[in-house]
Amino acid sequence: MDDAELIAAFHLMWDNFPGLARLVNMRHVVLAANPLAQEKGFAPGTICAKVGSKEIHRGCKLATAFKTGQTVTDDVLGDRIRGWQPIAGRSDVLVHFALMLPDKS
Repeated sequence: MDDAELIAAFHLMWDNFPGLARLVNMRHVVLAANPLAQEKGFAPGTICAKVGSKEIHRGCKLATAFKTGQTVTDDVLGDRIRGWQPIAGRSDVLVHFALMLPDKS
Protein backbone atom coordinates (compact mmCIF):
# COMPACT_ATOMS: atom_id res chain seq x y z
CA MET A 1 0.00 0.00 0.00
CA ASP A 2 1.52 3.34 -1.00
CA ASP A 3 1.30 6.48 1.12
CA ALA A 4 -1.68 7.97 -0.75
CA GLU A 5 -3.68 4.75 -0.27
CA LEU A 6 -2.65 4.56 3.36
CA ILE A 7 -3.73 8.14 4.03
CA ALA A 8 -7.08 7.53 2.29
CA ALA A 9 -7.60 4.37 4.38
CA PHE A 10 -6.68 6.29 7.55
CA HIS A 11 -9.33 8.92 6.85
CA LEU A 12 -11.92 6.27 6.04
CA MET A 13 -11.34 4.53 9.37
CA TRP A 14 -10.46 7.39 11.75
CA ASP A 15 -12.23 10.59 10.64
CA ASN A 16 -15.31 9.78 12.74
CA PHE A 17 -13.38 8.51 15.76
CA PRO A 18 -14.60 10.42 18.85
CA GLY A 19 -11.07 11.38 19.87
CA LEU A 20 -7.82 12.51 18.33
CA ALA A 21 -6.18 10.25 15.74
CA ARG A 22 -2.99 10.83 13.80
CA LEU A 23 -1.01 8.80 11.30
CA VAL A 24 2.58 9.32 12.45
CA ASN A 25 5.93 8.19 11.13
CA MET A 26 9.03 7.13 13.08
CA ARG A 27 10.28 10.74 13.19
CA HIS A 28 7.05 11.89 14.91
CA VAL A 29 5.84 13.67 11.76
CA VAL A 30 2.06 13.72 11.33
CA LEU A 31 1.18 12.36 7.89
CA ALA A 32 -2.60 12.61 8.35
CA ALA A 33 -4.97 13.58 11.14
CA ASN A 34 -8.68 13.29 11.76
CA PRO A 35 -10.71 16.52 12.06
CA LEU A 36 -10.56 16.61 15.89
CA ALA A 37 -6.78 16.25 15.87
CA GLN A 38 -6.44 18.93 13.20
CA GLU A 39 -8.53 21.30 15.34
CA LYS A 40 -5.96 20.78 18.13
CA GLY A 41 -3.05 21.68 15.83
CA PHE A 42 -1.97 18.25 14.59
CA ALA A 43 -1.89 19.24 10.91
CA PRO A 44 -0.09 17.04 8.40
CA GLY A 45 3.61 17.91 8.32
CA THR A 46 3.84 18.96 11.96
CA ILE A 47 6.00 17.21 14.54
CA CYS A 48 3.53 15.55 16.91
CA ALA A 49 5.58 16.29 20.05
CA LYS A 50 5.71 20.04 19.30
CA VAL A 51 1.94 20.52 19.49
CA GLY A 52 0.52 21.63 22.83
CA SER A 53 2.32 21.46 26.16
CA LYS A 54 5.32 19.22 26.79
CA GLU A 55 3.35 17.56 29.60
CA ILE A 56 0.90 15.87 27.22
CA HIS A 57 3.81 14.17 25.42
CA ARG A 58 5.53 12.78 28.52
CA GLY A 59 5.70 9.02 28.48
CA CYS A 60 5.23 8.80 24.70
CA LYS A 61 5.24 5.15 23.67
CA LEU A 62 5.83 5.67 19.94
CA ALA A 63 9.29 4.07 20.04
CA THR A 64 7.99 1.11 22.04
CA ALA A 65 5.19 0.46 19.55
CA PHE A 66 7.62 0.60 16.62
CA LYS A 67 10.14 -1.64 18.38
CA THR A 68 7.64 -4.30 19.50
CA GLY A 69 5.17 -4.08 16.63
CA GLN A 70 2.39 -4.23 19.24
CA THR A 71 -0.28 -1.72 20.22
CA VAL A 72 0.62 0.15 23.40
CA THR A 73 -1.83 2.14 25.55
CA ASP A 74 -1.61 4.23 28.68
CA ASP A 75 -3.63 6.62 30.82
CA VAL A 76 -0.87 8.64 32.47
CA LEU A 77 -2.69 11.93 32.01
CA GLY A 78 -5.70 10.74 34.00
CA ASP A 79 -8.33 12.18 31.69
CA ARG A 80 -7.64 10.25 28.50
CA ILE A 81 -6.42 6.97 27.14
CA ARG A 82 -3.62 7.21 24.62
CA GLY A 83 -2.61 4.53 22.18
CA TRP A 84 -0.01 3.80 19.54
CA GLN A 85 -1.23 1.21 17.04
CA PRO A 86 1.10 -0.27 14.40
CA ILE A 87 -0.27 -0.90 10.93
CA ALA A 88 0.01 -4.38 9.45
CA GLY A 89 2.45 -4.45 6.56
CA ARG A 90 3.96 -1.04 7.39
CA SER A 91 6.86 -0.80 9.84
CA ASP A 92 7.38 2.93 9.21
CA VAL A 93 4.06 4.43 10.40
CA LEU A 94 1.45 3.93 13.11
CA VAL A 95 -1.80 5.43 14.33
CA HIS A 96 -1.53 7.47 17.52
CA PHE A 97 -4.88 8.07 19.16
CA ALA A 98 -6.26 9.68 22.30
CA LEU A 99 -9.75 9.25 23.70
CA MET A 100 -10.99 11.56 26.44
CA LEU A 101 -12.56 9.77 29.40
CA PRO A 102 -16.03 10.91 30.44
CA ASP A 103 -16.32 12.88 33.67
CA LYS A 104 -17.55 10.46 36.33
CA SER A 105 -18.57 13.05 38.90
